[in-house]
Amino acid sequence: MTQSRTHNCNELRLSNAGEKVTLVGWYENLRKVSKNLGFLILRDFYGTTQIVVETEEMMEKLDGVNKESTISVTGTVRERSNKNTELPTGEIEVVPEGIEILGKCIYNALPFEINQSREADENTRLKYRYLDLRNPSVKSKIVLRSRIVAELRNKMNELGFLEITTPILTCSSPEGARDYLVPSRVHPGSFYGLPQSPQLYKQLLMCSGFDRYIQIARCFRDEDLRADRQPEFTQIDMELSFVDVDDVIEVNEKYLKKLFKEVLDVDVQLPIQRMTWQEAMDRFGSDKPDLRFGMELTDVTDVVKNCGFSVFTGAVENGGSVRGINAKGQGGMPRKKIDKLTAFVKDYGAKGLAYIAIQEDGSIKSSFAKFMTEEEMDALIKAMGAEAGDLLLFAADKNKVVWDSLGALRVELAKQLELLDKN
Repeated sequence: MTQSRTHNCNELRLSNAGEKVTLVGWYENLRKVSKNLGFLILRDFYGTTQIVVETEEMMEKLDGVNKESTISVTGTVRERSNKNTELPTGEIEVVPEGIEILGKCIYNALPFEINQSREADENTRLKYRYLDLRNPSVKSKIVLRSRIVAELRNKMNELGFLEITTPILTCSSPEGARDYLVPSRVHPGSFYGLPQSPQLYKQLLMCSGFDRYIQIARCFRDEDLRADRQPEFTQIDMELSFVDVDDVIEVNEKYLKKLFKEVLDVDVQLPIQRMTWQEAMDRFGSDKPDLRFGMELTDVTDVVKNCGFSVFTGAVENGGSVRGINAKGQGGMPRKKIDKLTAFVKDYGAKGLAYIAIQEDGSIKSSFAKFMTEEEMDALIKAMGAEAGDLLLFAADKNKVVWDSLGALRVELAKQLELLDKN
């Protein structure tokens, strides 16, 4: 019978030297030095420990055992002569007295290396999801989510919220997408609708006098997959009685401050910066703006509304606008690259991209200069705050198209120019 493990693979330290322990985990790697000496890396959910096999009998026991097999090791902890300071367990090793193969991996060759599963083909990762989830970087995302939920429950309980679970099998209610329908066994011909959100139930709770409600709610929407859409998702759902918008924002700010401190050890200063939707769209072309860099949108509609360039004037006459961004220091960007940026914005509904490239000597190259007078060009360049070496990029269309295309373009340029600070 297998002895229960006494420690996990990230737990042993130098203070444990001399102790008899049992570890259980996955066979990550074995470096064979000779027929009676080898270094086995054992990994579990928590980390890794080095096992030093020093007998021919033990080495034979590992013959034919594939990577990622589940094994149990009982042995004595000792100090390592060659320490690895990069590992929490790098000062010790375990010399086994017994090794038991609990579950042999059937794959002679794994479909991908565990620590490199993120680089594998996505379909392969999904097929062997149980192996993909052993990757520490993949696993860490699930651990992070669990910590976020735990902090949510703690903080919301502190703020007087009740966690209430609302029904999943319910009546269909019109919302932003199609419902998923589940046929009823006891009422043939009738169907339940899976909730797109707990909206109706939380409003009933407010009417019933439950002052503050919170739920980690599972929601279902029968719509096509997109970058920010999936058929089922989890949302933090809350409702408060007798409050205004500032009260709701304050609750969320307090939670975010605690969350960032407890999970990431980051101090968030309150109140968090706010801006109106209109300001966000006018400055950044997005209601979720990236503030890590500049390159803000500039509205030049009034500057060009009477110019000779029909693309600009036509957009204004049709109730649209003309806006631009200044890519500082990019005046020497090759035409091929500008053409690629033009193709990029077309995915967001723009018909094209007009540009002015200001050379270091002050001369300009432009896709529309021949349609405008020198005075009109000077006024446009001045309105954009441009200097020698800058690249000015313009979109002219309905406001939504201009915002969407330039908002995405500024982020794309920031990626290409490595302006996004990961910290």
